[in-house]
Amino acid sequence: MPRSSRRTRITDVARLAGVSLSTVSRAMNDNPTVDPALVARVKAAAAELGYTANPVARSLVLRRTQTVAVVVPDLENPTFQAILRGLSHAAASDGYHVLIADSVEDLDSERALARATRLRTDGLVLCSPRMPADELTDLLADVSPAVVINREELPDIPVIAADYGAALGEQIEHLRALGHTRLAYLAGSTRSASHHARREAIARARVDQPQIEVLEIPTGVDFESGRAAADAVVDSRATGVLAFNDLVAMGLLTALADRGILVPADISVVGFDDIPFAAHAHPPLTTSAVPAHELGARAWQAMHEQLEGHAAPGRQTLVPRMVVRASTAHVAH
Repeated sequence: MPRSSRRTRITDVARLAGVSLSTVSRAMNDNPTVDPALVARVKAAAAELGYTANPVARSLVLRRTQTVAVVVPDLENPTFQAILRGLSHAAASDGYHVLIADSVEDLDSERALARATRLRTDGLVLCSPRMPADELTDLLADVSPAVVINREELPDIPVIAADYGAALGEQIEHLRALGHTRLAYLAGSTRSASHHARREAIARARVDQPQIEVLEIPTGVDFESGRAAADAVVDSRATGVLAFNDLVAMGLLTALADRGILVPADISVVGFDDIPFAAHAHPPLTTSAVPAHELGARAWQAMHEQLEGHAAPGRQTLVPRMVVRASTAHVAH
């Protein structure tokens, strides 16, 4: 019967097995350099003493924390929450934990958190980082292994991204088919790669369909930002609105209703992300469903491949799916 004791230490195992402390550590961690017979002897001694390895000590021996850091710009955003769920569930299946840090859309915080969390973890995932491309490239050279979600292609770094430009182009075409030619784009985070992709889509639409006019209105990224943009939307005389995300769109819906403006009878509104609340907005929100859970899962896959010694650079792109609901309709004449 094992002589179990809470005070049993690795030194006790080494003494009973007749080996060094380092040999016990390597044997308990199944290091392939240790002779199998010696591993069996060490583990037998550990079992007899009721010894289990301290996970902190194990991480020091392995030089692994079994933890990766994820830095997000806005933890209140349901899309980032869904990305984190996809990533953390996938990581857990491989025996890893996730350390989450929220930069609250602040560049200085993003820089500091990226470096600080990487020091405590095995790898870093940057979700929709806001820093400029040259600065991001310099940072990534110092913190690898790293994975980036929702940015342009980066040298030697895996990037997992949704195609925001293609999705916005589909939204513009949807509104055009309904007869809308004067549109307002509620620009959220102007430092985000998704904003730049959408601007490019708007530029293409202006060239391909000269009858379409798209006015850009600066906003934030949350519900209150959408509410605050209502007067600018009304003043723009746009008949269709492209919101940066569903939170902004739902804030706008509320503010328009307060002003007696009917959606979609008076104006059509399109969101982005298809967060869980979008289908229950009043009216239910037309939007583009970003595959957030899959973005997170694929980001983990790319990280895990690097941790296992397999390089995985390049960019994987997922295309959002448009979901048409009651917040858009033919333009009123």
